[in-house]
Amino acid sequence: MTLSRRGFFRLTGTGLAGSSLAALGFGSGEAVAASVRPFKLARATETRNTCPYCSVSCGVILYTQGDRAKNAKSEIIHVEGDPDHPVNRGTLCPKGASLLDFIKSPTRVKYPMHRTAGSREWKRVSWEFALDRISKLMKEDRDKNFVAKNSDGVTVNRWPTVGFLAASATSNETAFMTYKVVRSSGMVVFDNQARV
Repeated sequence: MTLSRRGFFRLTGTGLAGSSLAALGFGSGEAVAASVRPFKLARATETRNTCPYCSVSCGVILYTQGDRAKNAKSEIIHVEGDPDHPVNRGTLCPKGASLLDFIKSPTRVKYPMHRTAGSREWKRVSWEFALDRISKLMKEDRDKNFVAKNSDGVTVNRWPTVGFLAASATSNETAFMTYKVVRSSGMVVFDNQARV
């Protein structure tokens, strides 16, 4: 079979037109259109949040699936950058793009853990126990190391043995209250994650 150039173009044009019509749902293409799976985020719930990794504080959207019924548990199925966020405008770095792996990691710590002195294993404890223990240890250290006056007799009210690292993804109001609480306790060493 010999095919001229004009015949070749006529044949390929006919094939292109037929496949285009089929893809648009005409003729035998309906079976193809019916087999396309539905968009996975169509019935998901959107929740806006902040990326936990660095001090840039990029906005992310978490997509959860589950009807929030009494015994149903929602599950995060997708994470993407928030296009309406003024910091990142929908883009994410490689760490932010892998947030779903971070969320679903089997080694991720989800509850307070405590290791007693001399022990090799960590045990899960309640939030009440963890917060009480932290406040007790902070109080003991502050009582032992608080400096009310310096060598010249000037009142300084310092607590030089403990520092505080604040989160950068907080609101201005939360950052202000954190600063006031930390400074009122006498802590000298105070920094923010945004500078680290």
